[in-house]
This record gives sequence, structure tokens and C-alpha cells, in this order.
Amino acid sequence: MSEIYSKNSEILFIYDAKLCNPNGDPDDENKPRMDYETRKNLVSDVRLKRYIRDYLESIGYDVFVAKIEGKSVSATERLKKFFEKENKSVKIDKLEKSDIDFLLSKLVDVRFFGATMPIKAQEGEKGAATNFIGPIQFNWGYSLNKVDIVESSSITSTFSGKEEKGEYGTFGKDWRVYYSIISFYGIISGYRARWTNLTFEDVDLFDKALINSIPKIASTRSKIGQTPRFYMRIEYKNSETFFGDLRDFVKIDKEEGLRDVSDFEIDFNLLKNLIIENKEKIEKLFVFEDKELNIKGGSFKDIIKKDFDRVIVL
Repeated sequence: MSEIYSKNSEILFIYDAKLCNPNGDPDDENKPRMDYETRKNLVSDVRLKRYIRDYLESIGYDVFVAKIEGKSVSATERLKKFFEKENKSVKIDKLEKSDIDFLLSKLVDVRFFGATMPIKAQEGEKGAATNFIGPIQFNWGYSLNKVDIVESSSITSTFSGKEEKGEYGTFGKDWRVYYSIISFYGIISGYRARWTNLTFEDVDLFDKALINSIPKIASTRSKIGQTPRFYMRIEYKNSETFFGDLRDFVKIDKEEGLRDVSDFEIDFNLLKNLIIENKEKIEKLFVFEDKELNIKGGSFKDIIKKDFDRVIVL
């Protein structure tokens, strides 16, 4: 059995979005989510986790938060289908510890992010809920630059109706950002890892999934145009250390009028200093960087290796 993850990690993930809609707001005509006072583009953690779940499913892993045959279903129905697929007979509203352990062994997204599984009551019985607090969590992402929104154009879809009615159309708005360099901060809790049986192998899989999910999954008409640019996970020597939001240690030299990754330089010097000053607390650094990202002083992984030799290049 794989070893349960026992460290803390902090995550910095940066990707860009060009002429697309990174995360539409259904309450605002599906416009890109924005903080209009600061002109910063926002992306919810739910959107990022959806990319990861869809990627994991695409490479053969079972995930709990997923559709069944293309349809959204209740948690109760999802659990029933899961146990049916595994040829296990269980009482859904009274899961035994062995049933929960089996669930966790199969559902990688629950090991990552946790889940709430409300169980619908059978007639004459009370409902129930099984809660897992996930060890991997993100707060909302925001852009490092001030973002301009492309003025919407109306889009029309035409479909064939019944023979006597001919064709009919639907109308909508197509909202996009010109360019957004989006940053996420996340953590992996070694303390909480034991509650979902998150393993060291799972964390390696998570690194791969986060870096590869957007290029593979964000391929619909409104989402294409997003590219991972930088990923770093700081793995600490214990399950107590956290530095805090790593985005506070990242700067770009130009915030307005960006249209491409070549239009700015990103400065990781404060982040490098934080790492070097606290290197006795750090077990390893896991780093991915895109070659098109202009980093002040050159490659971050090459710079940090001069003072810290436990760098794993992803």
C-alpha cells in the first residue's frame, strides 16, 4: 500500500488566457468573472478543479463529481451507479468503514479535494451525509494584470425544427478577455491527507494533472486559448509549515494593455528569497516553467538551483 502523504505543500500555478472566456459568470450574461474595481479577472477554484477532474477521468481514473452517461445526477444516484459498477452490494444510507475505505481507494478526486455525499432518504427513513474534507484546496484565482474584455458579439445557432415549423434559432452573447495572466494559490495539508488516504503517489499524479489538464480539457470554442506557464509546489519537511499566499511574492513589470505572453516580464525574486531564507524547512521544490514565459534574470529553476539543490523539474 502506498504511503499516506505526511507533509505540507504550497502551490503556485500561473496560466494565461488569450481571446477566450476563462470562467463565465452565469449571473452576468456568462461574462468573464471580474473584479470591476481593480479590473482583475477572476477564476473560481471550482472551475480549476473541474479541469483536473475531467483530465483524470480522460486518462482512466474514476471520479465522484462526474456525469453519468452525459447527465447530471444526484449524489445518491452517483453512489449507486459506482457500487453497481464495482459489483458491490451496500446500503447507501449506512455505509460501513470498509465501504468508505473502498470509495476512497477508487475515487481519486475525493482523495484530492474531498466531497459531501448527501444520501437521499428512502421512504420512512432519514437521509444521511458522508463528508470528506479534502487535503488539496485552492482559493480563487485572479489575474496579475488588469484585463480588458472584448466587446460582445451576438452569436446565433440554427437548428432544424419539426417539418411544419422549419428552422429556429437561439441567440447569445460571446464574451472574452483579450489577455489574462491568471494566478492560483493552493495548499496540500499533511494533517488532512490521512482523512482521505491521500498518498505520495496521488500528489505526484496531482502535479501532472494540474499542468496537463488545461491544454487537454480547455478545448471548447470559448475555452481554447489557455496555456500553463508556471507551476511550483513547495513541499515542507513537516505537516505544520505554511508560508502563506505565494502570489504576494510575484510581480509583473507591466499591468495594462497586455495582449500576449511576450508583452511582460515576470519577477520571482521575492519568491526566490523566501525559499532561500527558509530552505531548512523545505524538503523539495517541484517546478514547471514554460519556455515562452519571460522571467526576470532567466530560468527560475536554474536560478534557484544555485542555492537550493533539491529541485525536481516537471
